[in-house]
Amino acid sequence: MKVRQIVKELDSYVPGRSQDEIANQFNLNKEDIIKLGSNENPWGSSKRAIEAVKKNLDLSFRYPETDLKELKLLIADYCNLNLENIIIGGDGADEIIDILAKTFMDVGDEFITPLPTYTYYEFTFKPYGAIPVYAKWDLKTNSLDVNSVLNNITDKTKMIFLCTPNNPTGGVISKEDIEKIINSTDALIVIDEAYIEYTGNTLSNIDLIEKYSNVFIMRTMSKVLGLAGMRVGYGMSNPQLIEYMHRIKPVFSLTRASQVAAVETFKDKLFIKESTVKGIESRDFLYNQLSRFKNLNVFNSSSNYIFVGIKDTGFTAKEFTYKLMEKGVIIRDCTSFKGLDEYWIRISIGTMKDDEKFIEILHEIIE
Repeated sequence: MKVRQIVKELDSYVPGRSQDEIANQFNLNKEDIIKLGSNENPWGSSKRAIEAVKKNLDLSFRYPETDLKELKLLIADYCNLNLENIIIGGDGADEIIDILAKTFMDVGDEFITPLPTYTYYEFTFKPYGAIPVYAKWDLKTNSLDVNSVLNNITDKTKMIFLCTPNNPTGGVISKEDIEKIINSTDALIVIDEAYIEYTGNTLSNIDLIEKYSNVFIMRTMSKVLGLAGMRVGYGMSNPQLIEYMHRIKPVFSLTRASQVAAVETFKDKLFIKESTVKGIESRDFLYNQLSRFKNLNVFNSSSNYIFVGIKDTGFTAKEFTYKLMEKGVIIRDCTSFKGLDEYWIRISIGTMKDDEKFIEILHEIIE
């Protein structure tokens, strides 16, 4: 069997480590492991969502709904848009990225992505024959180098990815800079707002959808909305673009369980509010505590994680994360993020109990 050359050359995507993996590797109790590696909601899912899933398990033999009208209307209300502006994906925002590639990219087309940023854009687009062009995320200022984007735009540029807040650094891109890029090209500007709730929803770019025809915004329900295990994401743009994407989107990509969980989560406004508030409190606590370590380079964050340089500790990220895993703590080794060396880690928010225990263990390792 002949495997495509692009697949042979593709680096595997590196996800965060799971509690089961660490429990087995280090002979630990799964329940005692503190997971601060995957940017999830540590307080869990909406109770309404959980109950809805339980009630629908008996219908698992039936295909799920296809038009997703109720869920689209709830998302439209949440984002102050119309139903026609919404597309929903069944593998979180990752399916949305895949549909973007299938809809818009021909072999040899270029897409621009800053480094470092979310690696799944490149991972998804390259198998379709699309060519990555790298812009720069400036680690000194934790901001996008806008000129590095503008200077790389050519007539082959079909798409530009802007992650704000940026994963893994936590910095945001100003609306002024985003509009500067939008106005410089007719390429599709994809704004990834997976973590936008952690900005207090004050930095959303949804208003740009009505203003420009080449703007697409994507989000996920895996973060503040607490449904990482259900794999639900959504995208927003002008109705014509959304209609083209629906032509190629798999019909049954959301399961019946994920549909009802998503619907009840958006209805549970108190859950969303409390998850957002607690997430911001956890992030600010971690930032303040981590900043007290003189040998850590701690980045301010508008997301649900903290980006940290550890070169002055004398450890590489691989060594550092291993020592933490030995003690039952999972954080993210960022070495797999293109554009970073081996001295960067990312720490997700946890419950206050988990945060405090993590800081205690960190003192043991560093001091």
